[in-house]
Amino acid sequence: MHGVKNIVAVASGKGGVGKSTSAVNLALAARALGQRVGLLDADIYGPSIGMMLGVDPEQRPAPAGDNRLAPVVAHGLQTMSMAYLVTEQTPMVWRGPMAAGALLQLLEQVAWDNLDLLVVDMPPGTGDIQLTLSQKASLAGAVVVTTPQDIALLDARKAIEMFNKVAVPVLGIVENMAVHHCSACGHAEAIFGDSGGAAVAEQYGVPLLGQLPLDIALRLAGDSGAPLLLTAPQHAAVASYTAIAEQLVAALAQSDNAMPDIVVE
Repeated sequence: MHGVKNIVAVASGKGGVGKSTSAVNLALAARALGQRVGLLDADIYGPSIGMMLGVDPEQRPAPAGDNRLAPVVAHGLQTMSMAYLVTEQTPMVWRGPMAAGALLQLLEQVAWDNLDLLVVDMPPGTGDIQLTLSQKASLAGAVVVTTPQDIALLDARKAIEMFNKVAVPVLGIVENMAVHHCSACGHAEAIFGDSGGAAVAEQYGVPLLGQLPLDIALRLAGDSGAPLLLTAPQHAAVASYTAIAEQLVAALAQSDNAMPDIVVE
């Protein structure tokens, strides 16, 4: 993968916490900061990136020579997903090693073009696909997405422990659905609990990158393929995603500068 400078996995211990929504919006926010960004949908069984970016379901990647595929460009992002290779009605009834093999093909046989950052939207859990990506790709780090709910935090801890075991640095935690603001009266309520993400971040000594609201606008944007960063740049969630992306870009730049230049004469 010579066309990729940094690979960051966006992961979660369980499904339904807004991981894909975060991956899409963080990728778009990083692009808005001037980065060349790609987005890989590593959820082989339930790919959703194409729908969230408004890609035509009939879109198929073009060949790029040498048995490779050209990424599908959507809103300035170079993207690839299993959804581009099958129909919406085709279930991937595969065992773990087959799904892991498919992920390797999506990684290695895509002609990524000079990316500063490749965001990988991981499936939930700590199984074959997570291990394959951690062992076969040179990950710059991982971002763990969770909600403040105790059940979600339990699985978020497992995700962090997994990355620690495979020596992938956890760049931080994103707490999604942290608070809901009533559209009628403005009352704020922490429906899923309060400050759970901050407690886990403190426990493992990693940054709490940001807290996102439980907001119907985010859901509607994902379902319609019109991300908030493009359609509603003044939305409060956009500022949060931008701040998270700024922290990620800064952390990756610091990591790059930490390695000395070695010259052999």
